[in-house]
Amino acid sequence: MLAKRSILARLLAVAMAGCVLMAPTGPAVAKATNDPQPYVKYYVVAAQYQGQPESLTAIARRFLGSGERSAEIYHLNTGRVQPDGSRLTDPGRLKAGWQLVLPWDAAGEGVKYGQLPTGKRPTPSARPSGAADPTPKAVSPSPNPSPTRTGGSPRPGANGPKCTATTGSSSRSDWAQLRMAADSAWTLTRGNGVKVAVVDTGVDASVQQLSGRVAVGADVTVGNGRGDTDCLGSGTAMAGIIAGDSSVDGSPVGIAPDATILPVRVVRGSGVARAADAANAIEVAVSAGASVVAVGSHVDLGDPAVASSVATALDHDVLLVAGAPTRAVTPPSPAGRSGGGALLFTGGVGAGDQLAEQYVQGAVEVVAPGVDVASLGVGGGKAVSNTGTEFAVAFVAGQAALIRAAQPDLTAAQVKERIRSTADAIGAAPDAKYGSGMINPAASVSVAVDDRNQVASQQQGSTGAALAVILGIALLCGVAVVFGLRLRRRRFAG
Repeated sequence: MLAKRSILARLLAVAMAGCVLMAPTGPAVAKATNDPQPYVKYYVVAAQYQGQPESLTAIARRFLGSGERSAEIYHLNTGRVQPDGSRLTDPGRLKAGWQLVLPWDAAGEGVKYGQLPTGKRPTPSARPSGAADPTPKAVSPSPNPSPTRTGGSPRPGANGPKCTATTGSSSRSDWAQLRMAADSAWTLTRGNGVKVAVVDTGVDASVQQLSGRVAVGADVTVGNGRGDTDCLGSGTAMAGIIAGDSSVDGSPVGIAPDATILPVRVVRGSGVARAADAANAIEVAVSAGASVVAVGSHVDLGDPAVASSVATALDHDVLLVAGAPTRAVTPPSPAGRSGGGALLFTGGVGAGDQLAEQYVQGAVEVVAPGVDVASLGVGGGKAVSNTGTEFAVAFVAGQAALIRAAQPDLTAAQVKERIRSTADAIGAAPDAKYGSGMINPAASVSVAVDDRNQVASQQQGSTGAALAVILGIALLCGVAVVFGLRLRRRRFAG
């Protein structure tokens, strides 16, 4: 009997020791490791260079040989905390002392190689300059810039109504195109074969940067007119953001430069759109074969007739991109049972993430540049700057064109989900103001999107397995303790 109890006691001791040795002391996957800071090429921004304020374009031209590569510098540094605690959000505004990580092939006086200095703020390299304010002054984007009006009418031969042409401000900032960095996606897709409808003021097909990629379209305000003229400008600006090309040096390039634009005019010369025309325009866009529809700000989705047309459109495999509502509306649902389409509400933001308008709380699904945005103007395609939610809609529509060209088997609902799931979060995603966050065109067409989901699933599986092991250990420890107490009680009883 004593020998039996001795054996049981030894088994109990082994079980207890196993509990101590096997019990986790903390999450293994969260074990901190102090990885060394990587070696990079970088440049410390000076107060001035040759008497001029520093800029990303000038730095790219000096060290990379081309000002167009400023987008690479921007995306290597955007969001990274600088020595003074601030972050790079506006490509046109740099501060002396900031440390800019450069591409691997950067070369020239001032380019350093090594680990980024930490702690003490670095001293900028001395440059030949005069006395000047060390911080370049940047014009704060106004939420409602006053457009510059120039007299004129559509080009000869245009069938549209006579009106007064308008363009955005002649001042220009390329922050939006730099932040989007759509060229990172162009090795995979440029939107070829995708038809994007622009439901707004028409599109000026004579603009060189849109040459050959603007369909005749329709002018629903007159019943049988063409949509490929524009005397108000916002439709052309939207088309430029979606599909403008680089045929003119220095002009802003669209997100999907190989996409085809289908212009549908709903706005009369007075700048007013009737609800019946807006409803008809959406139906025309879908029936003409557009797989992406960019809805301009002149269209009121809260109007019953428009909502009915949207509901009908959602029965087709079409992604409608519209501005997030500024007043409470009931989002249209598919009229039929198929429900193959999708509606994506978009908000506009500026370089500092300020909203272009006061949207209904929780209505924004994604955001895109919509304040002080550079695009194409009518009558020659000169770059102009605009502010409005419709320009954010154009960026998202261009991204949708990239996805539909790269992944033609995806449904409109899946395209919408990909846009949302690859957005860069602003605050806690989803956020009541910013939704899923700022769109990321390059990430949305990358194969890494699927890999990211697979990794997430594997991590969830690993977490479940680890939890099962921990529960098993806990159960074993509990059984050992209960068995030990019973054995001890028998000893005292014997």
